[in-house]
Order: sequence, then structure tokens, then C-alpha cells
Amino acid sequence: MEIEQLKNDIVTASHILHQQGIAAAFGHVSARIPGTDTFIFPPRLSPVLVRKDNLLTLDVEGNQLAGNGRPDTEFWIHARIYKARADVQSVCHVHPPSCVVLGSLGETIRPLHASGAVFKNDVQVFDSITLIRTRELGDQVAQTLGKHSAMLLRGHGVNVADRDVRRACIVTLWMEEAANYQLRAMAAGKPRFFTPEELAIIYPQVSGEEVSNRAWEYFSSRVESSARST
Repeated sequence: MEIEQLKNDIVTASHILHQQGIAAAFGHVSARIPGTDTFIFPPRLSPVLVRKDNLLTLDVEGNQLAGNGRPDTEFWIHARIYKARADVQSVCHVHPPSCVVLGSLGETIRPLHASGAVFKNDVQVFDSITLIRTRELGDQVAQTLGKHSAMLLRGHGVNVADRDVRRACIVTLWMEEAANYQLRAMAAGKPRFFTPEELAIIYPQVSGEEVSNRAWEYFSSRVESSARST
């Protein structure tokens, strides 16, 4: 994928996450520059203020290679996940309210609806409540994530690591949706979480690229529509 397209997707994803209430003043989504240990990262601004011309380039060792702004201090989340996982092409870190509440209860995502099945029972939990502002903590986060694509940070937020920016953005939205439904079900009674056998049936139906692409088309069109009306 061309660098310009990666930048466009980061801007759109940032604005989607803000518009959907997943990110306000804080949060960031990044993209690996294909075939390298460098990545495109937003400046230290709200996601709604991210633009192509203020994006930065960093490497997995924490060096800023291009751009005039300052990166958010939690860039180590992105840097060390990219260092540990050559397969990851995009990382999203935000603070979705339902996910934060769920983690504070000692829970993780347990699928009980179709879109939530994309997580199977694989959402990891990072228990330390500190912000991830050092290489060492970034390495601990990457180790906790392991080979999986999503994790909760207790009392803090979520990380999603996936194959491209669009997918990472949409999976982040699905994660908050799953947490919201789970909290509501737990408050109402005893949820019927999907069994491993049920997950084996539903997972292939909801995890395909065409599903996340359709969701991206919808959410990006809302951002574009909002931009035209201002």
C-alpha cells in the first residue's frame, strides 16, 4: 500500500474513532510502513485534529525520523508491538468507556453476539494501571498481547493490532460494542456466552475481510458526510 493511502487511512480512522465516541482528547492509531521497522504515527493531539500534514514517522526503537510535532508519550505501545510482531501492520490504542469498565470488573471480552465472535476468547488483559511510557513497559504490553489481536489495559483502555488500519479501526469499534453488550447482559441477569462450539460456527461468518470492509465503508462515509456539512 502506498504511503499516501496509509496516511489517508490513519486520518479517516482517527476521525471515525472520535466521531463514534471511542476517542476524545486522547488515543492514537498508527500504520507500519510496509517491509520496514518504521511506522506512521499521529502527533500529540486529539484524534479529531489528525491531518496528513501533521503525521510523524517513528521507528521501533523510539526514534522520530520525520515530522515536526511531538508524538504521544505512549508511542511505545505501537513501537514495541511492531518490534515483536512482524505480521502486525496497524495498531490502535484508545480508551473506550465500556471496555474500561469491563476491565475494572476483572472481566475480559466474552462473546455473546455475532460481531463479538471475532475475538473468540482471546482478548488478553494487561493488569498494571500505569501509562505505557517506556520501552520496558511497551515490551511487557507486547508480551501480554502475544499472538493475539486485542487486549484490555485495566483501568486504561485497549490495544488492537491487525493487518491494516481499516481493520484495526473497525475491530476497535466492535470491541467497544462487545463490552457494552456484555455489561448490559451482566447487569440484566446471567448472560449466555457463546460456547467454543458456537464460536467455531459463527467466527468464519463474521471475521472475513468483506465484513470489516463493509463496516469501514459505512463509518468512513459518515466522517466524509460530516466533513462536507461543515
